[in-house]
Formats: sequence, C-alpha cells, structure tokens
Amino acid sequence: MLIVANWKAYIEDFGKAKKLVSLSKRLAGKTKNELVLAPPAPLLGAFSPKNKSNVAFAAQDISATTGGAETGETTARVYATAGATYAIIGHSERRAAGDTDAIVAEKLAHALAQGLTPILCVGERERDTTGQYLGFMREEITIAIESLAPKERSKVIVAYEPLWAISATSGASVIESNDLAEMVLYIRKVLAELLPGKSSRHSLVLYGGSVEPDNIRGLAGSTSVDGFLIGHASTDPHLFSQLVKQLD
Repeated sequence: MLIVANWKAYIEDFGKAKKLVSLSKRLAGKTKNELVLAPPAPLLGAFSPKNKSNVAFAAQDISATTGGAETGETTARVYATAGATYAIIGHSERRAAGDTDAIVAEKLAHALAQGLTPILCVGERERDTTGQYLGFMREEITIAIESLAPKERSKVIVAYEPLWAISATSGASVIESNDLAEMVLYIRKVLAELLPGKSSRHSLVLYGGSVEPDNIRGLAGSTSVDGFLIGHASTDPHLFSQLVKQLD
C-alpha cells in the first residue's frame, strides 16, 4: 500500500512537524507499506534534503509556471531540487481555488518533466442516480493525461477523492466498500483506454475521503485500491500510527 499523508496547512509549527517526521520514519522502518509525507513547502525543504529513511516526500501542489518573474510561485524543479519525489496535482481544494482541467494537465506535464511522480486527484462533487458522475470522472482523467506521451501517462498515480465523502462528519456520507470497488474498476477501465498496451495494469489507484482507523482496513481489503491519500488524520500521531498499522 502507498500511504500519502497530506498535511495541508494543519501543521504550522516546526516542533510538531519534526515529531511527525520522526514518527513516520519509525513507522516506515516497521511497515511493509510505503509512506509519503506532503508537508507545507518550507517544512518539506527543512526535512527532505537530508532524508535517508524509507519515507518519501511530496509537494502538495506545484506552480503552473516553469520559473522566471513569478513572485510567490514554487515550481516543480524547486520541489525536485529540495528532495521531493511525488507531487499532488489537482487536489479538490486547489481546483476550488481556481485550477481548471487545463491547468491540472499543465502541472502534470511540469511534474513529469522534473522527474516527480504525479498523484492526480479526481472526484465527483455528488453521486447522481443516473450515472452522470462517471462521465465527469472520465473527462477529468482524460483531459489531464491525454496530452502526455504514452510512457508518461503510465507514471501517473490516480487518487480518487469524491467531494461528498471528504471530511465527512457523523451522519454525513462515507463511501461504502462496494462503491469504492466499482469506482476503482472504472478508473482502471478509463486508464486502459488511455495507456498503451497492458501498462495500465501497473497504474496505482489511491483513495482519499474520510479515511479513519476503523474503516481503512475494510476499504483496503475488498476494493483492489493500491493505497490512500490521507488528510487531517495524518497530522494526528496516534491516528496516523493506527492507520498505518491497520494495513500491515
């Protein structure tokens, strides 16, 4: 399993970040799963360059620009130089802030050009009864990777994050295992149409959306998902430890 811990902007204190990184390194030494940390950019720069552990680092986002007179932008090359090996692209929160499908596609290309493995986030806002959300999903994936070379397409990891299941609270909708299993199969079908030969069989599909210690094992065991993109729970040392241990 690939476990990607997206810290978002929850961790703003260096001391807390250091403790989480140390915990993750200890967990990585004991688990069979691969751990990837996605801290805010300055914290990634503080911990990633000297990292010699089994923990990998990811950018939470990258700029659509490739450099130059672009104040405030952080390019894919900067992240690669700082030691990141993954980049989260098209997260729902970035899309809500203005990233269009075209911008997402551009960022994917920039990430790949710098040797970063992109984690492409896709997901519907609501699940209708007529299946229109499937067409929406197909379009998001297709627009994102259709301009890439065939070999580049196969390097993209897809993270399914349905907006209606993200940050679900008590009484809110949480995805059922059978629904996730069907969506994972559908994503693989779309990828099979876009990737050359049988290369789609090696593509990873992750899930993100209210993943907790009490549901992660069930979601992993019966859905053929390859891992998880975890948000707030990954910033709580106890919860994150339990999440990792549940998958061992």
